[in-house]
Amino acid sequence: MLIVPAIDMLNGECIRLYKGDYKQVTVYGDPVEIALKWQSIGAKLLHLVDLDGAEAGNPKNLEVVKKLVEVLDIPVELGGGIRSMETIRMYLDLGVSRVILGTAAVENKALVACAAAVYGEKIVVGIDAVGGMVKTKGWLEDTKLSAVDLAHEMRELGISRIIYTDIDRDGTLAGPNLQETENIARESNLRITASGGMSSLKDVKNVLKLEQYGVDEVILGKSIYEGKIDLSEALRLVEGE
Repeated sequence: MLIVPAIDMLNGECIRLYKGDYKQVTVYGDPVEIALKWQSIGAKLLHLVDLDGAEAGNPKNLEVVKKLVEVLDIPVELGGGIRSMETIRMYLDLGVSRVILGTAAVENKALVACAAAVYGEKIVVGIDAVGGMVKTKGWLEDTKLSAVDLAHEMRELGISRIIYTDIDRDGTLAGPNLQETENIARESNLRITASGGMSSLKDVKNVLKLEQYGVDEVILGKSIYEGKIDLSEALRLVEGE
């Protein structure tokens, strides 16, 4: 199991949203300083989200991303507003290790198929859902597509990993939706990165139990920013599994 600290960027700052609500923002500071902190503690991968880009449909925190790639020794994955091959290529050329497609996975299946064919495992799909139903465009737009159905489609298009986020749990410290995470892992036969609601080491232990179904990464956001989970303890926990 890989522990992946999250850095969500809005207006050039590291922030966390509550249930994806752009009106409920907590600011934590400079993304570069925070990324270096997580790296120094022992993180092996960072999860970056360009929230401005997710809403706008194109990159909005590019300079911050460039700086992060420049100063970090560990890989980063990035999502938010990535909706063309040109943007995918730009980020990968820049040094981003994995690119996350979210809205594009719903609206542009041809892009997903092409990107997966060209870049393989460097392309990851983010599936963000409420009540098992997918939301897009920075979690602002509802769809009539179930997360499980979308996961099946992504596998057929050549995707091998999805990041599954339960929006109702994200930023709440209410605990992860273990049932839905297990369900999508079992149904899709894809590798799963779990996201949303992590609040304690007990939650990390519970997600570890899902590793047998393909859940092999977990994203930590508000929990490590608010001190609910000590990142070094979480890293030691999974290293000793």
